[in-house]
Amino acid sequence: MKQRDYKKVPLLLVYLLMTLAVAAQKITGRITGELGQPLPFASVTIKGTTTGVVANAEGVFSIEVQPGKYTLACQHIGYFSSEVEVSVGNADVNININLPLQQYNLSGVTVHSGGENPAYAIIRKAIQKRPEYEHEIKALQCDVYIKGRLQLRSHPQRFLGQKVDLPDTAQNQTLFLSETVARYSKSEPDKEKVEVISTRVSGNSSGYGLSFPQIISFYNNNIQIGENLNPRGFVSPIGDNALDFYDYKLNGTFYDNGLMINHIRVIPKHAYEPTFNGYINIIEDSWRIYSVQLTILKEQQMQLLDTLKIDQQYIPVGNTWMVKQQVIYPSMNLFGFSGYGDFVQVYSNYNLNPHFDKNFFNNVIIKYPDSSNKKPAPYWDTIRPVPLNAIEKEDYRKKDSLEILRQSPHYIDSVDRKKNKPKVIPLILTGQTFIHTREKLTYTFDPLINVLNYNTVEGADIIFSPDITKRWGTGRRSLFISPTLRYGFSNEHFNAHLTGNYNWGKRYANSFYFSGGRRVFQFNNNQPITSFSNTLGSLLFRRNYMKIYEAAFGKLAFTKGIGNGFTVGISGEFQDRYPLQNTTDYHMFNLAKERVHFTPNYPFEISNSNILHHQAAIASVNISWQPGAKYIELPSGKINIGSDYPAFGASLTQGIHGLAGSDVNYTKWTGNVTDDVDLKLAGTFSYRVMAGGFLNRKSVFLPDYQYYYANRGVAATEYLNSFQLMPYYAFGNTNKFYTEAHVEYHLNGLLTNKIPLMRRWNWFFVVGGNALYLKDKQYYEYFLAIDNILKIFRINFIQTYEPQGHNTSGITFSAAGLLTSKKED
Repeated sequence: MKQRDYKKVPLLLVYLLMTLAVAAQKITGRITGELGQPLPFASVTIKGTTTGVVANAEGVFSIEVQPGKYTLACQHIGYFSSEVEVSVGNADVNININLPLQQYNLSGVTVHSGGENPAYAIIRKAIQKRPEYEHEIKALQCDVYIKGRLQLRSHPQRFLGQKVDLPDTAQNQTLFLSETVARYSKSEPDKEKVEVISTRVSGNSSGYGLSFPQIISFYNNNIQIGENLNPRGFVSPIGDNALDFYDYKLNGTFYDNGLMINHIRVIPKHAYEPTFNGYINIIEDSWRIYSVQLTILKEQQMQLLDTLKIDQQYIPVGNTWMVKQQVIYPSMNLFGFSGYGDFVQVYSNYNLNPHFDKNFFNNVIIKYPDSSNKKPAPYWDTIRPVPLNAIEKEDYRKKDSLEILRQSPHYIDSVDRKKNKPKVIPLILTGQTFIHTREKLTYTFDPLINVLNYNTVEGADIIFSPDITKRWGTGRRSLFISPTLRYGFSNEHFNAHLTGNYNWGKRYANSFYFSGGRRVFQFNNNQPITSFSNTLGSLLFRRNYMKIYEAAFGKLAFTKGIGNGFTVGISGEFQDRYPLQNTTDYHMFNLAKERVHFTPNYPFEISNSNILHHQAAIASVNISWQPGAKYIELPSGKINIGSDYPAFGASLTQGIHGLAGSDVNYTKWTGNVTDDVDLKLAGTFSYRVMAGGFLNRKSVFLPDYQYYYANRGVAATEYLNSFQLMPYYAFGNTNKFYTEAHVEYHLNGLLTNKIPLMRRWNWFFVVGGNALYLKDKQYYEYFLAIDNILKIFRINFIQTYEPQGHNTSGITFSAAGLLTSKKED
């Protein structure tokens, strides 16, 4: 047996002591202005490298180095740069750095009366060089640190009639605090990837923070900051058409490391245009951006926020200049909630000639390893380039402690008991959900207005359909169960069925759907009419739009995501169908302008009689595909976030004759393509085009006809998938071919920014149309809509046109997020 050489142990101890002696030390300090005020987010870089840190909001910085001599280069927009020599031994070093306010030199700059300001010549040269710099970097890889913080300044006591459940100490409370360290890779023209190394969210140990670094490049013509802020984007001060949107003024020049920098004021020419105001610093001769300090105001067509300030500082990297740091300062006052924040991104270790493996850039653009959100606090103390300030340290300490408390069974149960108290308004109008957090169970009950209904077949009816959801872990695995009990008082029919959906899949989403029992179906099995709207129409206007039948049925469906934007599904269903007849003509009023009567309980526009008792066995297969689909990869699975390409879908449905006595015999196909085309300043063009028909129609019953998503109510239906004024059944058919199209052009503030009141309220125009083409008849709708009313509402003015006559007009309304997302009746 080999003996250990214990003589080497003293040498090992000496080596370890020497290693500890040269361990990294810290250079700490505070960066202030000439009046002693802290300079938030000033950058500190080790000269000759891209290694550096950023001061926090109080001007405090900390950087780890090995013993030796260093030159620290300190920068802050609006102040002279400073270089400080520091010698580091075996102990930490503390220094304070004072930056003088930038003095701008106007000597040699002459502006003649009525002449053009010298800034314009500089801007024209920057515009000329912009395309070169926009695509100068063919590939890069760098490290990025992201920290985001949101603070609550004040809040109302009540919101939407409900008490705002925040303590009095919530004023100036930190609402959100997150940090992320990642590696960012990019290759022209459009390949990007973020590999998250570590991420942390205050008070949420299982959360994932802000991870995609948004480098706002002012070398782009159109600056996309966020669709919710302005879907048109904003015009770059050095964009190709910038001179149409901005005025400029040269405030002077200054020198940094031998370079002359032009300090230029950027002034929007007109209010209510998507522009910036502030300052941009341009390097003489190369006409590159040195730094920016730009702000967007509400008056510049920004939504949600009151102001958004963007600071960027560039540094030389090789033969080019790259963003060293970017700080975004949002501020808002919305519905009485006032808040502000800062989001800082620090870039380091730039590699402008990276080697990427052949398959490095795939369909995953953000990847979180399993350990990314499990790093301990000491790790963050050594890795972050921006020190935490006192408020942030306290927020982490307090919320991380509270999270431990909130995970205790006693606390969880007490919170559940409070949330689960029955409330009168939700029980009547909106429904209520009861939560059992520890069991990951939720029970949702429909509001009373959805439970009690009326139609001419069942008379008054009761539909009781609670939802039960069970989840396992933090991934996709969940089970949804919904039993439905239904009783009609006039026809005295009782129906009951059970619906469920099981979801799972670590890599891609999969689901298994099952439903069975006895239930009431609409002739259009897509259930386009809600029981509530039919109740109002029947009782107040004598319009019984809903046409229904009964069936004992069973249905199974399986859907699987297979990657690369593909999802496939198969389903099988059997229905034993029975006709239903009107049993009552009760109504409360007749508010219709013309004299109307209840109509028979079948699609009388396309049939002279109701269905007879029959059976239908139906199988279908469908596929959807979006080329170039991108994914976020979490430890629990992948999330499809779509792509810039259109989405395609196709399905084939077969009525199987003879199976278990099935009477149907048909083959039906459909295909569709959907896309949103970003036109930048001109708005957004959205479309959905569909086609389909019957390849075989030997035996087709009314429930199997091709129907369309129609609407006769004032509540708008899904815009790119429905007709807003079309009769529900008048265009049902078994044609060999049909095509329909839905198009919308969202101007997103174009034109309305010229109309005084509309631009102040940030209302937008939407124009578009819907069309259906059949061999023997056609249907068209044209509309003008006003969108973004109070941020969520939209009103549509619609005109229909049918070559065969019956033209009409109408108005529909919608609120964001409330379109046709209704539960199966």
